[in-house]
Amino acid sequence: MDVSESNQSDWPLRPWLLAGALGLAGLLVWLLSDGANHSPWRMAGTAFVFFGSIAAAFTAERDRWKEPLSFALIAGLVMAGLAWRATAAGDRYADEEYGFAAGVIATALALPLFQAGFHRTRFATPYARVHYHVWTDAICAAGALAFTGAAWLLLVLMSELFHLLKIDLLREAMGEEWFGWTYSGVAFGAALGTLRNQVKVLGTLQAVVTLVLSILAVPLALGLALFLVAMIVSGPEVLWQATRSATPVLLACAAGAWVLANAILRDSDGEMSGNRVLRGAAFALALAILPLTVFAAVSLGTRVAQHGLSPERLWGLAAISVACAYGLAWFVALVRGLKRGTWREGLRRANLYLAVLISGVALLLALPILDFGAISARNQIARLESGAVSPEDFDYAALRWDFGDTGRQALARLQRSGNPRIAELAELAAKQSQRTYGFGRGRDFRSADELELRVQPDDPELRRMVVDYLRANAYVCQEFCVALDLGADAKGRREVALVESGRYSRVALPAGTQEPEVAPAAPAGFGPSSRVEIRTVPERYIFVDGRKVGPPLGSE
Repeated sequence: MDVSESNQSDWPLRPWLLAGALGLAGLLVWLLSDGANHSPWRMAGTAFVFFGSIAAAFTAERDRWKEPLSFALIAGLVMAGLAWRATAAGDRYADEEYGFAAGVIATALALPLFQAGFHRTRFATPYARVHYHVWTDAICAAGALAFTGAAWLLLVLMSELFHLLKIDLLREAMGEEWFGWTYSGVAFGAALGTLRNQVKVLGTLQAVVTLVLSILAVPLALGLALFLVAMIVSGPEVLWQATRSATPVLLACAAGAWVLANAILRDSDGEMSGNRVLRGAAFALALAILPLTVFAAVSLGTRVAQHGLSPERLWGLAAISVACAYGLAWFVALVRGLKRGTWREGLRRANLYLAVLISGVALLLALPILDFGAISARNQIARLESGAVSPEDFDYAALRWDFGDTGRQALARLQRSGNPRIAELAELAAKQSQRTYGFGRGRDFRSADELELRVQPDDPELRRMVVDYLRANAYVCQEFCVALDLGADAKGRREVALVESGRYSRVALPAGTQEPEVAPAAPAGFGPSSRVEIRTVPERYIFVDGRKVGPPLGSE
């Protein structure tokens, strides 16, 4: 393409300006994010500075700064809003981290579209211009990151050199977070400014990178063709038997096929290699994307049919929908352009339309419009009420921890269920003090008879409270344990030391949602015959078979 169309020109001051601007941005990021008080407004300010400065660094030009500044402000405000929501929500929402990630994707897709002037020319924007910015942005970012790493290596070497003279100024500075953020910003900005000035070099690098990647397209095309043939012969049932791994592997292969096909397609037929093998590989890869994404969708659909919806699976469905949209659009472009020989241009135009569409969809998903936690909770409750899942197999812990406020509200309704078994297991999940993995389903809530427990002294009321706690928190006392009464705390609760092999945990009953204090405990040989006691020497300690274990318990 004609590089002049990219609106990117040589600007001698660019490296210096970007070094200073990003160095200041790094210092501001440290000022806003430093300390334990990660308040929503501080995190929003951090996101605004970080993403806004990066957007400005990639778009600002000497004779064109108003539009880049507007774009940077919009990008910073959007990401600031998403950061505020993610940190202010606490555990009220089920998917705040996914929403923030969707915002990052939307911003990353919008960057080359803005650089290519899509906001002015809309879908009349030349594909070559968008394609150029996608690749050069990636090359500039990778090069600037590599230079930043090299700059740190140089700083380490210089600090060690001056350390030989007992001058540790650099060593001490490197240990300060503010210096690290500022220095990294300066190095990244200087490298990015230098690379963005080298328009001709960037075009050459783009050609080299795409040429190298295109070499990988041939073995991948052959591998995918053999895979699809083998699957047709053996049947796709093997994929459904491996639903946990099939979906990400298939999507990764589809993404790789898309990247390598684009590396061969370039931005025009004139730029594309005339090698028939490479062109055939591009055609095969483009054709393989649709079946790969369809099989990935069926694989995830099988898992949804087995276990119902969850926020993570809904985000997975959104990702697969995007992949299927690419596969379908490319398949249609291939079919429509095959006879006329325009299939390559059809794929390029499809890329432009899909980039705009997916940027908008990602932004929509990032905004607090769709509550995936509420959708998942309704689906799971419907499965329980319809009998699709038994009360013993229902994942009550997911409602407690993974679905946000709507999940906990649904769990509270289940506690009032007319089915005693559902109400009992829902109440146990509601009493959990922390998320347990591997014990999350109802069948893993233990009964009182299944607990290997000795209570000292054997007070019936204390035993009832200990049993309630252990049934709700399956990660504690998975084998034999001893519950020692430590007396009442300042709030009138019963303090108990739960002694098991290898550690003891100290909790106050009835327990809220606090995390228990855990300390080293019993030596090897701990079991039902062990004598467990508290001695004052001069402080109170736990003794197992006459041996002191763990830190002191404090005064009586």
